[in-house]
Amino acid sequence: MTHAAKPTPSLAALSYVGEQMSRMSGLRSLMDDIATSTAGGNASDWLNLSIGNPAVIPGVQAMWRDLTRHALDESFAAAGQYGPSRGTPALVDAIADYFRDHLGWRIGSENIVIGPGSQMLCFIAAALHAGPGRAGPRRVLLPMTPDYTGYQGLCTVAGGIADVGSPPVPEDGRLFRYDLDLDAVASHTDTGMLLLSSPCNPTGRALSPAEQEGLIRIAERLDVPLFVDHAYGRPFPQIGPTQAALVLHPNVVNCFSLSKMGLPGERVGFAIGPERFITPMVSFLSNSVLHAPRLAQAAVAEGLRSGAIDDAVAKEIRPFYAERRLLAEKLLLSAMPPDVDWRLHVNEGGMFAWVWVNEGWFDDLALYRRLKEQQVFITPGRSFFTAAPRPGEHRTQCFRITLSVDEVVIKEGIRRIGKAVGQARPPRNFPSASEDREETSR
Repeated sequence: MTHAAKPTPSLAALSYVGEQMSRMSGLRSLMDDIATSTAGGNASDWLNLSIGNPAVIPGVQAMWRDLTRHALDESFAAAGQYGPSRGTPALVDAIADYFRDHLGWRIGSENIVIGPGSQMLCFIAAALHAGPGRAGPRRVLLPMTPDYTGYQGLCTVAGGIADVGSPPVPEDGRLFRYDLDLDAVASHTDTGMLLLSSPCNPTGRALSPAEQEGLIRIAERLDVPLFVDHAYGRPFPQIGPTQAALVLHPNVVNCFSLSKMGLPGERVGFAIGPERFITPMVSFLSNSVLHAPRLAQAAVAEGLRSGAIDDAVAKEIRPFYAERRLLAEKLLLSAMPPDVDWRLHVNEGGMFAWVWVNEGWFDDLALYRRLKEQQVFITPGRSFFTAAPRPGEHRTQCFRITLSVDEVVIKEGIRRIGKAVGQARPPRNFPSASEDREETSR
């Protein structure tokens, strides 16, 4: 008997939500490209500076092995049973105790929800607060871009994600940073939810206390939630310094993840916030994925209660990434052509280096393709902006480098990046951006 090939579903076979959620995003396209390029060959021949996995740190791995053994010994029977959608009582209580002891927060189970990763929790929040509603259509607003590329696929409604452009501001040396335009954020009248990561993926930029207070005031005025994604920040993994303190506020939902703590494959994240925002998220979990993995929750609960997670942050994770950032800065200064106007975003947290090549001739996808020919992967910057780019825009002049891979990969990868940028540069009779500015100022 022969079987006809199953046809690929057409858009006509999908709902509008289906069309929205099945579209090819920039990050999915990139990951498919990497999988295709390395298939059938030796993946170790490739220098992958694009990947978002946390670093393999022996001390952190040892911690999770110990905590997982403890979970297997004490909580294995729970894996054979369904559990509460809010999260296991052991982890919910451990979270409440941890934030009471460390920050003085008086929170109960009604303020906590545990999900299969903070990405899923943000998706749930977007589904609850964006789209058509009794008050009219609402959108998720990203107060600053670039920001985490995974936010692009959160909303099930076409056009449900909006963003506020953030102008790049050069600083001393080879550094720059983005400005947060609070007035522009406040001007949006259809905001159903504010969402940002701090420190940010990809730039590492963290909110200042004044910026955080400004966003809270906007959320108060609109009576919408401000979701702050702390995947790289306090209290864990604390990759780099942060300025703004964690706040407990009637309009703030704080999201946390164990992924960058070294446990990305187990999908455990949690959110803390007002009951009016948390309870609908618990219901959404019940109606979709039921609950997060129970054994992983048991391991995290023990890690919080024993202090093992705090010890790993202080002794292993923070020193590792601080050293890697200094290494990346040194390597970029050595490898990048000195007569090219390139800049590195200031270090405020995160596990990436975000590079801006401020030249009219530079294009992030062109660099990506050139480096792929040399078996190097980076992440083109346009993947972290929501709007489609136009040639020559800032969003086509940036790229992201991970700091979490082996040191030898970083060293050789950055060497090849510098060489590729030099090869892409036009002959020197083509004026650089800095020369254009100098000529204009005369």
